[in-house]
Amino acid sequence: MPRRIIKPRGMRGFSMYVRALSAIAGLLLLAAAPVDLATKFGVRESIESISLSPDGKGIAFVAPNGSAGTALFTVGLEGGEPKLVLATTDAAQSLSNCGWVSDARLVCQVVGTVKYQDYLLDVSRIVGVDRDGRNQKLLSEKTNETQTRLAVFGGNIVDWLPGETDKLLVGRDFIPEARGNTRLEQKLDGYGVVRLDARTGAVTRSENPKRDAEEYISDGQGRIRIMGLRPAAGASGQMGATINYFYRTKTSDEWRPFGALKTGMTANQEGLNPYAVDSTLDAAYAMRKVGGRLTLVRVALDGTLVETPVFAHPQVDIDGVVTLGRARRVIGVTYVTDRRETVYFDPALKALALSLSKALPGKPLVRFAGASRDEQRLLIWAGSDVDPGRYYVFDRATKNLAEIMLARPELEGRALATQTAITYPAADGTLIPAYLMLPPGSTGKNLPAIVLPHGGPSARDEWGFDWLSQYYAARGYAVLQPQFRGSDGYGDAWFRNQGFRKWAVAIGDVNDAGRWLIKQGIADPAKLGIVGWSYGGYAALQSGVVAPDLFKAVVAIAPVADLALLAEQYRGYTSFALARDFIGVGPHLRDGSPARQAALLKSPVLLFHGDVDSNVKPVQSKVMREALAKAGVKHELITYPGLDHYLDDSVVRADLLRRSDAWLRSAMKLPAD
Repeated sequence: MPRRIIKPRGMRGFSMYVRALSAIAGLLLLAAAPVDLATKFGVRESIESISLSPDGKGIAFVAPNGSAGTALFTVGLEGGEPKLVLATTDAAQSLSNCGWVSDARLVCQVVGTVKYQDYLLDVSRIVGVDRDGRNQKLLSEKTNETQTRLAVFGGNIVDWLPGETDKLLVGRDFIPEARGNTRLEQKLDGYGVVRLDARTGAVTRSENPKRDAEEYISDGQGRIRIMGLRPAAGASGQMGATINYFYRTKTSDEWRPFGALKTGMTANQEGLNPYAVDSTLDAAYAMRKVGGRLTLVRVALDGTLVETPVFAHPQVDIDGVVTLGRARRVIGVTYVTDRRETVYFDPALKALALSLSKALPGKPLVRFAGASRDEQRLLIWAGSDVDPGRYYVFDRATKNLAEIMLARPELEGRALATQTAITYPAADGTLIPAYLMLPPGSTGKNLPAIVLPHGGPSARDEWGFDWLSQYYAARGYAVLQPQFRGSDGYGDAWFRNQGFRKWAVAIGDVNDAGRWLIKQGIADPAKLGIVGWSYGGYAALQSGVVAPDLFKAVVAIAPVADLALLAEQYRGYTSFALARDFIGVGPHLRDGSPARQAALLKSPVLLFHGDVDSNVKPVQSKVMREALAKAGVKHELITYPGLDHYLDDSVVRADLLRRSDAWLRSAMKLPAD
């Protein structure tokens, strides 16, 4: 690593142009109206995904297209203007997982949510396109009326086949046909793998489909080494709780037992969970729970299954391996304490990441977002709590680093709130980790404040930029994000309460976050609110039920309101039994459902929901609205047509921020501006 990092002359003009394009992509749709704080923070990230071409001479990136659409651009790193390659115009379809299958061609997934009878279905398709936008081609199997079930899954990339041009291994759902026993009838059934020509669409079968198949893992060189089968639970056809993994040696096609992973409530993530295969080591990297925490192990695939511990952390779970390039070479392991950490196996990349974090302003988080075929050019992302993120290209031969794009150019130069890791005591004395944000320039005392529980419940917050909490901090609120018991990443002892079955523990921790803000003098007791999304919305509503005098206003975005209704939304799906097991049965379905306890609420409640939300169905907010109306509690429900759980629309997100802020200010008797 050189002593200093410089920007090569040949990329300066490109950097300026693409940064300007980032700003235009984020703000063009807002040109007709004044750009207020809600607009600045609500606008979608200018770069939703990005990848480096195999030759290292170009990039492809997905950016917003208007308010809710997405667009794929390509551009050469040595100059030229970005080229629009593909675009969607609204939230009904979006581009994702776009990657280079050669220096001249890309493959993307098109995803969306559609209504079918009484169901909301997540649908995907794979498309191919040249880097100049020509030769667009649907690569997923075409549907027809003779198929015996709906073709909603368009396939996933199993191996990018980096040593070949325009070829892929794709996981595909084989659907039987009913054509009256003709020779043309498709009889194969289940999930298998095909070898796909991304230019012509021609396929040859690589792995015969199996009805119970759920996962295939390749070695990054075109050979499937691991397969996961999830047998149905009895004759009901319901999805089972155990995945049985099998593996192959390098020289045999015979499947041998690798290990089993139990995923149900009683044994969450018990067993061996393979993540990647290293062809050079002839081994798989897998997660295994030791002492109630997930650790990383390496398992030999030579027939011996010798297992070697690789990394464990004494306080938190390992949550993934880090890969690089189209071959998905494993370069490290990652986990989150107060911040995300990465332990690199590659000494050169370890040294580079450390040097960049020290050299770049603010000592940001650094990750390797892509690499050329020879790994001589690296695509790098860097960001922090006060930096939404920026992208660089690093040339290892010349030791030059060029900043090329900003994730949120509209916030460039604006003072953002720092995020501080703290702990606070729950009622039983347990120390709860959390993140505290104070408004920039504030005294940190006697402030309007918000408790912001995360979604999930099997999720967690981590240190870094967050558009929702940063907006509220910019509007003058202190924001506390509790990692309540039931949050993911802290081991079994923390996770086992699950959020729903033992909801009182999780909600108690959330309420204690508000009490801590008051006790510390940070929050004015008359100006404390709670805001949450998904499970966080549930926590916001249920906290208002349990502690009706604590929070003066409740904002719930896409919330769960009735636990029995949540389980019921999976009826008709093969995952119904697992969902019911996760949510549980018993008195907690009544006591833990805010819609059934609405009469206990005292604070005004504002609800938001997209009307094609397949994660938490819109009926949850409608049921909550009816219960609040019956109880005489002040409330309002805002429904956004055509949007799913994530409300991925810049105008809508700005509207949500603006309305929620106004709701909080009204309840707290704060000035409107």
